[in-house]
Amino acid sequence: MPILRFGSRGPDVKLLQSLLARIGYNPGAIDGIFGNQTQQAVIEFQRDNGLVPDGIVGPATWNVLQKFLIGYDVYTIRAGDTLYNLARRYYTTVNAILTANPGIDPNYLRVGQRITIPYGIDVVFTDIDYTYDIMERDIQGLRARYPFLETSVIGRSVLGKNIYAIRLGRGPNEVFYNGAHHALEWITTPLLMKFIENFSKAFSEGRSIRGYNLANIWERSSIYIVPMVNPDGVDLVLRGLQPDNPFYQDLLRWNNTGLPFSQVWQANIRGVDLNRNYPASWEQAKSQEPSFGVFGPGPTRFGGYSPLSEPETITIANFTRQHNFRLVIAYHTQGRVIYWQYLNLAPPEAREIANLFSRATGYAVADVPYEAAFAGYKDWFIQEYRRPGYTFEVGLGRNPLPISQFNTIYANNEEAMLLGALV
Repeated sequence: MPILRFGSRGPDVKLLQSLLARIGYNPGAIDGIFGNQTQQAVIEFQRDNGLVPDGIVGPATWNVLQKFLIGYDVYTIRAGDTLYNLARRYYTTVNAILTANPGIDPNYLRVGQRITIPYGIDVVFTDIDYTYDIMERDIQGLRARYPFLETSVIGRSVLGKNIYAIRLGRGPNEVFYNGAHHALEWITTPLLMKFIENFSKAFSEGRSIRGYNLANIWERSSIYIVPMVNPDGVDLVLRGLQPDNPFYQDLLRWNNTGLPFSQVWQANIRGVDLNRNYPASWEQAKSQEPSFGVFGPGPTRFGGYSPLSEPETITIANFTRQHNFRLVIAYHTQGRVIYWQYLNLAPPEAREIANLFSRATGYAVADVPYEAAFAGYKDWFIQEYRRPGYTFEVGLGRNPLPISQFNTIYANNEEAMLLGALV
């Protein structure tokens, strides 16, 4: 982690501010600007944790902050410890400790035994720029809290970042949700990550969500989630173009818009629009490009030089082929609509399910506009399997949507993600 001090700016400062607020300090506005109030909050945290109170977040301070970032501590049992007392000390619950430590005997804690203790705070950040590093750390934290989660690396991006899949449930009815095919639409990643956290927490506590019996879903279905299909593009948008990027000069040339990457870049790091790179009318999508002013790699709508030319789309296609998905949902961000059809190949039930999703989300059911009608993931899924495939457009406004829309987006979509496992 970078050293942060007064005057620092950027997503790492937002992460610091959000975490300090979460654990009871007041850094002021979560704006990515390390000002006086953030500095004072850091000093208070350092004093409370036996650190040099210099207001600079260096390696020693990050080391202490790390356990709060991942949301748990690894604790060594001492004489006289009980789970009840440990739960009080960490502001958590006995059930949370038992969930994180399958097989532990609360009546027989051995001195020297190491256990995982989750803090009484949520893991997934939903109020800041959601970078690849934050997602990866959140996955680590969720896996420690909820060992029943199955996580896997199913592929890697152009720059070698992991493409993660998380599985909820163990049932035979398989469904698949994915987010952030498009870099500017990174808000779909915390949407999916927060669903994983809320589902896991409620399941571990024997609770329902919105009246849905999670134990029943767990036994009946397997919900597979890839929260970030395009990690290189997301980090380009959120962290900016770094000089050590192997495509540095290419990207400067490809972005001929005169605008920063943070406002225009939808593609992967090679300038390919991943949701126009699937082999479903790919040639028709290519024929559209000149009318959009697209003649090669760039911020959006360039479908590559061949279908499935990119490691990210190859990964998603292979993952799909390895499973027997009953339906899929690809999350995007423009329009508060649900797209369900592709060349009239969707089965008759697809429209009925879309109407159910519409009632759950409040989104309209619509036909795909011509400029987005070909070579997308849900198009390819429908073409290949003749099963229900959907694109959910979850917000309104210019991309990237502000994180202030997150709570509304999540509230609109939580029931649909539960419903998708049952229809």
